[in-house]
Amino acid sequence: MAHFDVVVIGAGIIGSSVSYHLSKAGYNVALVEKGDIANGTSSRCDAVALISDKKPGIDTDIGFRSIQMYKELAKELSFDFEFSSRGSLYVCETDLELEIAREYADNQRKDGYDLQIVDNKELLEIEPKLAKDLVGGIWTEVDSTMNPYLVCFAFVEEAKKYGLKVFTNHEVREIGRGVDGRVETVITDKETIRTEQIVNCAGVWASHIGDMVGIDIPIRPRKGMILVTEKTDRIVHQKVHEFGYMLSKFEDINYQRNVSKLVEDHNIAFTIEPTEADNYLVGGHRAFKGYNVRSENEVIRGIAERATRFLPVLKDVGCIRAYAGVRPWVIDHLPIVSEVEEVPGFYIASGHEGDGISMAPITGKMVTQLIAGEETDFNIDRLKFSRYKASATIS
Repeated sequence: MAHFDVVVIGAGIIGSSVSYHLSKAGYNVALVEKGDIANGTSSRCDAVALISDKKPGIDTDIGFRSIQMYKELAKELSFDFEFSSRGSLYVCETDLELEIAREYADNQRKDGYDLQIVDNKELLEIEPKLAKDLVGGIWTEVDSTMNPYLVCFAFVEEAKKYGLKVFTNHEVREIGRGVDGRVETVITDKETIRTEQIVNCAGVWASHIGDMVGIDIPIRPRKGMILVTEKTDRIVHQKVHEFGYMLSKFEDINYQRNVSKLVEDHNIAFTIEPTEADNYLVGGHRAFKGYNVRSENEVIRGIAERATRFLPVLKDVGCIRAYAGVRPWVIDHLPIVSEVEEVPGFYIASGHEGDGISMAPITGKMVTQLIAGEETDFNIDRLKFSRYKASATIS
């Protein structure tokens, strides 16, 4: 029976990062995945690390630190993951949106982050193909892009140099515990692995792993669809998204957009980003549909409608395919990065919603610090699982 210091469950972007950081720190690590590397949400997402889509405070702080870490990882890791600091542009349709955006940017600048408000003229100088009637927006140079598949493989391949053992196509069926409640084994459909510590990085499936140790992890799958354009001449130079994306992501912001019923019903907000292959990823959409990742024609129509409103040139660009994924959503939009006091040796690093790519490096580092008993880079009290203690059921 194989024995490891730590078993990481889930080989998406978070599990890959956690495995890399733990292995580099000297731990004997097993990475267990029911499919293959980057087989779930990380293969069905966009490709950005942003601060401009996050609330001021720890959300932005963690995102910013991860981007700085990505810059170093791009030099350190031997596997090229196509990292680029292109920047991003939020665009506003109305004066009221721009007013909300200005307050948001002011709050971010107070914390030291350089988000610049631009008017209509400046907006079109940055991205000339945008619709001419947009009132302005927010531009930030920090925001970055990469290939999400390649980031996962980059972490895993580098971690193998430090001894990481990868168990792909191993579905976790049970977690064994000792008389004191401490984790002892991870039992897959193929073998039993002994360990003293487990990190649940299963993303939208984290709650299923939680059930195996008798805890209720309040993560729900939140679906999102993306369209992929044909290869085409340069349309935009960076990530461009409507400020309504922020307003649709955070339901507590009270603002009603002037959009069609189709767009409203499917919670669609325009976003586009270039790829290294000269295609464009066009979105976006948020809906609770369980684990359903089938493409939906009505959502495709709504995304196309919203996209051509902001970028009329897209009317003449073909769409070659569409895909959908599910984000690990939690009600306060902050990930769970935490030990579980009731289950000794059990840790959670999940619930990043659409920020898994953005927050992966710092999450991996902080999980390693937690396991080592060290102070984490950030005070992560707000990320602890215990914030759900009132609703958690321990068996």
